[in-house]
Amino acid sequence: MSPKEREALERRIREHCGLGDAAGAVEAAVEGYGPEIRRLLVTLSREPEQAREAFSIFCESLVRDLPGFRWESSFRTWAYRVARNVAYRMSAASSPRRDRVASQELVGLMHVERSGTAPWLQTPVKDRFRTLRAKLEPGERNLLVLRVDRRMSWLDVARELGGTQSSEGLHKKAAVLRQQFKGLKDRLRELARDERLISSASG
Repeated sequence: MSPKEREALERRIREHCGLGDAAGAVEAAVEGYGPEIRRLLVTLSREPEQAREAFSIFCESLVRDLPGFRWESSFRTWAYRVARNVAYRMSAASSPRRDRVASQELVGLMHVERSGTAPWLQTPVKDRFRTLRAKLEPGERNLLVLRVDRRMSWLDVARELGGTQSSEGLHKKAAVLRQQFKGLKDRLRELARDERLISSASG
């Protein structure tokens, strides 16, 4: 979706809200933002069925909570926050299971040795990478999604996670997130070493 299309969608959702048409606003939101929200929930959930259930709960949450939305941020930012909260609650309520396959970017992030066939293309190794994200906290997985999978800038990540802030506040939040991400990379390397996906000499 282009920036202009997103602006038009935001206006359409707000117009529905202004007319008291919550159902129309939710319908427009799900039609416009539904696909990317689904992708987010698939990434944050532990299995496809959980992601489908999370999306259903997300839609119910929109209907319930939209009247209280104050438009202090874009609708999209608020909707992402609602979706993440749904995923976190479901993750906390379920027993740990394998998460989605780690992306190629994640493998590169951990400096996997690339000799012969790429390690992430070897089925046994790929299966073991599935467990790495499942060992992370929901907030860590979300940070990984935004920065690695969606390739967002640090300011955009700060905006997604911090809501409406001043420019100075966003830059401070971005600096904090960069430090958190550095620690997350170190943790992922340790997990990968434990799984013998990288050598102990990799750093």
